[in-house]
Amino acid sequence: MVRIGFEIHVQLKTKSKLFCSCPTNFLEAEPNTNICPVCTAQPGSKPEGINEEVIRKAVMVALALNCKIRDEPLRFLRKHYFYPDLPNNYQRTSEPFAVDGELNGVRIREIHIEEDPGRYELREGIVDYNRSGVPLIEIVTEPDMTTVEEARNFLKHLRAVLDYLDVILYPEIGFRVDANVSIEGGERVEVKNINSIHGVVRALKYEIARHKRMLAMGKKIVRETRHWDEVRGVTVSLREKETAEDYRYMPDPDIPPYHIDPALVKELRAKMPELPHQKRDRLVREYGIDESAAWTFVLDKELGDLFESLAKQFGVKNATSFCLNLRGELNYRDKYLAEIPNRERLTKLAELYFGGKITKPVYVEYLRKILDDPAFVPAEQEQLSDDAIRQIAHEIIKANPQAVADYKSGEKKALNFLVGQIVARTKGRADPKRAIQILREELQRL
Repeated sequence: MVRIGFEIHVQLKTKSKLFCSCPTNFLEAEPNTNICPVCTAQPGSKPEGINEEVIRKAVMVALALNCKIRDEPLRFLRKHYFYPDLPNNYQRTSEPFAVDGELNGVRIREIHIEEDPGRYELREGIVDYNRSGVPLIEIVTEPDMTTVEEARNFLKHLRAVLDYLDVILYPEIGFRVDANVSIEGGERVEVKNINSIHGVVRALKYEIARHKRMLAMGKKIVRETRHWDEVRGVTVSLREKETAEDYRYMPDPDIPPYHIDPALVKELRAKMPELPHQKRDRLVREYGIDESAAWTFVLDKELGDLFESLAKQFGVKNATSFCLNLRGELNYRDKYLAEIPNRERLTKLAELYFGGKITKPVYVEYLRKILDDPAFVPAEQEQLSDDAIRQIAHEIIKANPQAVADYKSGEKKALNFLVGQIVARTKGRADPKRAIQILREELQRL
């Protein structure tokens, strides 16, 4: 039996770092500019007070995951390891502040707060400390997932919850996942730092197949930490799996214990926004769509919002069709709608299509261009008149005598072929419904 569990690291959306006032926008800043003596561990520097916004965001996530907030004062520990991106040679990480949660049938063991290390470019030998000290939460699950599909569904649901709470620092990055895998009661293997849900799925499939292959050969699974090589599509051994003792945890004497105020927990619980499962139920109730479509929409917050907007303008049926097509194209690109710039172009596309200003082939072409080209703007395209379509139909009939003969003998696919030729010739400017009707009229005259 396969057992899968996760350790998920989420960079929290705050303006300043966990223990200093340096800004968190490390992606936009020049290397080593969002730094100070605290987040670069200069001699004599001491951490400032805990960023209160980090506590608020972390508690919101814990409540959304049905966790219990612990009453005990929260202590920060020093987790020791040595790497160029860790200026202190230890990482500040809290004891669990929330425990015993659940999401999508998967138990949440604990959540704790920690600071991100810097970024080390191994090949260039360059360290950028802009990220050092950016606040993280680590969400640790129990190994409750037994299939890759269960793991995928859990991560999609978790990502949606985090989006609805608006707590992710960079939505395009999302979160980093350490996946723990064991099979048939064997040793647990950890695959570190996977940067996308798609990557997690690929890594799990590879690692499960590797375990089964080794067991079939009579080999023993070794408890270890492995790296997911995205390019090669394989996991590579890094080191033997560490234990808590290896990190030499000790209380950080520079950070006093922090007590999470029960009044704050009560306030945040009362302000909790609509969560994905709640929105799914509302869409089913208010719009009458099936639960599967509603779940597809709400797992991508921006897509769910777009569906409601389009439903009010163009009707539920049209909005459902439009958003399902859009989700399919996004899946192909492994993207969320929030990653698409200038999303108002999609509303413009819906106006053109449902207003009869463009044909379905043009709509499909425009949709793909919007997703692939940030500069593309959909515009009305002049459709061909019936006379123009009829003239092209004559030419298509003349050029394809075998297809005409097949149609006359009762072969229905021949008509589809001929219509396809008209659509291709007109580059989508011919309405397929009108093309079918006109083509049938002309074929009946032969």
